[in-house]
Parts: sequence; structure tokens; C-alpha cells
Amino acid sequence: MSSDEEFSLVVDDQNLVEDQNLLEDQNPSMEQIKASISNYKKKHEQLIRDQQDLSASRDQQRDVRQQFKQRSDKLTRGLLEDQSTYRDQLENEKMKVISMKQEQSELMDEIQRVEEALKKEEAKNDHLQQQADVFTAVPERPVVFRGSTGSGDDTFEMKPRVVYPMEGGTALIRFEEKVVADKILDMKTHRVALGPDCRITVEARPVQLMLPRLVEIDSEVSPQHILISNLPKMETSMLLDKLEIHFSKKRNGGGEVEKCELLPDSEHVVITFVEKHIARGLTEKEHHGVELQKKNHKVRVTPFLNGTITNLKTKMAVCPRTVLLTGIPDVMEREILQDTLEIHFQKSGNGGGEIEDFLYNPAGWHTSALFEGVSTDREEE
Repeated sequence: MSSDEEFSLVVDDQNLVEDQNLLEDQNPSMEQIKASISNYKKKHEQLIRDQQDLSASRDQQRDVRQQFKQRSDKLTRGLLEDQSTYRDQLENEKMKVISMKQEQSELMDEIQRVEEALKKEEAKNDHLQQQADVFTAVPERPVVFRGSTGSGDDTFEMKPRVVYPMEGGTALIRFEEKVVADKILDMKTHRVALGPDCRITVEARPVQLMLPRLVEIDSEVSPQHILISNLPKMETSMLLDKLEIHFSKKRNGGGEVEKCELLPDSEHVVITFVEKHIARGLTEKEHHGVELQKKNHKVRVTPFLNGTITNLKTKMAVCPRTVLLTGIPDVMEREILQDTLEIHFQKSGNGGGEIEDFLYNPAGWHTSALFEGVSTDREEE
């Protein structure tokens, strides 16, 4: 370092100012004191104003709190009143609900009773409709009453038709008088002369038939069948073809036909349709014009009944005027032997009498006799 180098003293201005203020504080002047007093007055006044503002704010807050308390008390009283009113309304609504539930229960019971009564009426109506259909299903034919009325409303008498299978080597004889048949049966064994040196021995037996004593039938109208009556006399196959063609056309109210057949015992025709419920529309119209024998012929269409036997009671009945001959050997031609037997039992000297019918079934043959309207003067339960 050179000796000619100069030194300088650097003084911090901030520190200098603080030092001056400190000196001044330690020795304040009158102006400073006055200024300080004035400053403190201003602060005091400011404090008083702040105190007044705080007091006013406190009073205001007190008023607000009082108002809030009053409003809160009012709201609380209103809430309590509303709660009481709500409880009363809720209780009233509960009572209404209970009353409505009771009314609903009574209405449901009434509806159930009405529905049950309606079902009964519908069942009765269906039964009456079924009876009406059953009555209309009977083809028109003349009826002659020859007996006495019974006690039942739903009963009727019918003449039995019994198919009697005959064994080989037997014959059936029906006499005009019952006393002749009884005499032949009492004699039991009969020797019949076939020639000068030829005789056969036959045995007379009563004819017993199993007849229905009580028949209960549950019938219903078929939705797929119709019964056609009031038909003209014509060739069967042609009649069936004409009817099938007519009732298979939709413009005639018909439909596809599954089967068309003639009932031999009544000469009525039954048509079976493929679809159900076609038959009902045809039977409601009842009378239909069909082209038969080159002219429009009115036929009657009625419901077809399906019947199921629900109860059947039978009895054994003895034919009073018919006798069965057994043990007839096959020794000559059928017609010759039948004539010989009929001549024998027609003679009063042989215990016989006038004969209505005679049927001979040779050995090895299969023949059936048809008994219609069997009288039951003698019967065995």
C-alpha cells in the first residue's frame, strides 16, 4: 500500500437520523410536546368516537338480538301451533284412511258377492242355453204320446234295441200269444219229426235280455259338428257330396269339412268341420237352402250332441212271447229244416200256436237277432 493513499469515513445516514431523534427525544422541545399533546388528544377523541360507535353497535346488536328473540319466540309458538294442527290433521286423515279402508273392504266383499252371483247367473244362463241347444238339436218328427207321465222332469222313456247274438244250432220263435210260449217252455224238451224214420230232440229255453233300467247321460253341444235333417230321398253318396260342397263354402257360413256321414238309424247327416265354432253360426240360422235334385231344398241344421253315460243300471228281462230252441243238428238244408221246425211248433197238438217270427241259425253260422221294444211282463232283477 502506498503512503500517499487517502482514507475516507463513511457514515450511515439512517443511523445518524435515529441518533438525532434519540437525542431529540431525550431533550424534547416545547413544540414537540405540544404536538405530542395534540396527537394524544386526537387519539383520545378517536377512542371516544370508537367507544361511542361500539356502544351504538352494542345497542343495535342488543335490539337486533331482542327482535330476533321475539321473532324466534313467535316462530316457535307458530311452529308449536302448526305441529298441533298437523297432529290433529294427521289424526283426522288417519281416521279417514281407516274409514276408507273399511269402505274398501266392504266394497270388495260386495264386489265378490256380486261376482259370485254373476257367475251363478252365467252358469244358469249357460245351462239354459245348453238346454235350448239340446232342444233344438232334436230333429223334427211327429211324436205320439201313448203312456203316462212320470215324476221326473228330466226323464223320458225309450224303447230298447238289443242285439242278441245267436249260437250255432239254435232258433228263435216268437208266438202271437204268451200262453203258447209258456206251454212250450214248460214242456222244455221237444221231439221234432224230420221224416218217417228221422227225429231230432231240441230244448226250449227262455230268452233273457239285459236291458237298461236307468240311464243318465251328460250331454253337450259339439262345436265342430252339425246335424242335418229334413233331407230328400236320394242316392247316399250324391247326397253327402252335395252337402259337403255346400257347407264347405264360406259364403254359405261353412268351412273346411273333415267328415260327412249318414246316420243309418235316422237318415240324418252329421258334418264334422276342421275348425271349431263354425257349427254355431250354421245352427243359429237353422234353415238352409241347398241345391238338391236340381232344386233348392230347405234342410234343417241343428246342434250335434256329444253324450257321455254317467250312470247306467241294468236288469235281466225275460221275453214273454219268444222261445229259444237249442241243440238243433245240421242234418239238412237250412230253409227245409227251418220250415220243418216252424210247422212243428205251429201245431196245437205239439203244444204250439200261431207264430209271428222264426229265425234259425245253423251250426257254424254267425247270426244276431235284433229285439226292439222288448216287453218285460216277466223280468228278473
